[in-house]
Amino acid sequence: MKKFVNNVENILSESLSGFGKAHSDILRVNLSPDFVFRKNKPQNSKVALISGGGSGHEPLHGGFVGTGMLDAACPGQIFSAPTPDQMEAAANEVHNDKGILFIVKNYSGDIMNFEMGSDMIDYEHDTIIVNDDVAVEDSTYTTGRRGVAGTMIVEKTVGSLAETGASLEECKNFGDHVNKMTGSMGVAFTSCTVPAAGKPTFDISSDEMEFGVGIHGEPGRKREKIKSANQLTKEIIESIMDDLKLEKNQEVLLHVNGFGGTPLMELYLLYECGHKLLEEKNIKVSRSIVGNYTTSLEMAGGSFTITKLDENIVKHWDSPVHTAALRWKI
Repeated sequence: MKKFVNNVENILSESLSGFGKAHSDILRVNLSPDFVFRKNKPQNSKVALISGGGSGHEPLHGGFVGTGMLDAACPGQIFSAPTPDQMEAAANEVHNDKGILFIVKNYSGDIMNFEMGSDMIDYEHDTIIVNDDVAVEDSTYTTGRRGVAGTMIVEKTVGSLAETGASLEECKNFGDHVNKMTGSMGVAFTSCTVPAAGKPTFDISSDEMEFGVGIHGEPGRKREKIKSANQLTKEIIESIMDDLKLEKNQEVLLHVNGFGGTPLMELYLLYECGHKLLEEKNIKVSRSIVGNYTTSLEMAGGSFTITKLDENIVKHWDSPVHTAALRWKI
């Protein structure tokens, strides 16, 4: 195992400490229990958005804490769900008189612990379950579809709506809508190594790929010989299109996400393949984002995410955001 490590047991706390210092202008980090929250609490009352999950997927979720997105994020140990006391402490820190909305990826441990955490708070609350992965229905840690790179899109758009003072019910319903309009699927060329394990999560030959892989290295649809980027793209994009029932002239957001070990050059090559294919199918790509946003430690590979756009989704995607990992002004 070749990693920047002092003590395996302290990787998360040291990383969080460094993250907090690097972005001290916009956020704060609390340790024991661990959670990341905005430096400045919004002056106007708003629904407070809290997400979280196992570490190892950075910048998801802590990198999305800030104006226009999350109010707090709860990082668990690597590939392990955060504990209920983290959600309780985060909610007590960021509640702002209009309720708490939890955004949770569809993994059994995450759902169970977020439910327990929500039972420990006295504020009005609700939950959005993100399950955008079209690759498989049930998986190693999941009943139903997995929550993957589409989570960022849900967090960005719902975060924008929450900034307007919308109600908890309005934010919850909008988040469920964005989730339904979003589909993702990925492929891995290598495994990743959880530091505490010290060895790859799974074995894969140098000429093989895991098609439909999960962000924790869960099995996908199949394992097969590596194909060209165009061949991979066609199979993935068409799977997502079938799931979303995309029709001609539909406007979409196209997101190419890296798993941590693939160069940006290759991610933009994938984007070119995806954009070209969608154009051929008369699908209009009107919004785009490319980069490492939902990673799997150092796994080589990537994923496509497509979101069907409507007026409200476009409005809240385009709105200003200022976080460690996403920031723009319109």
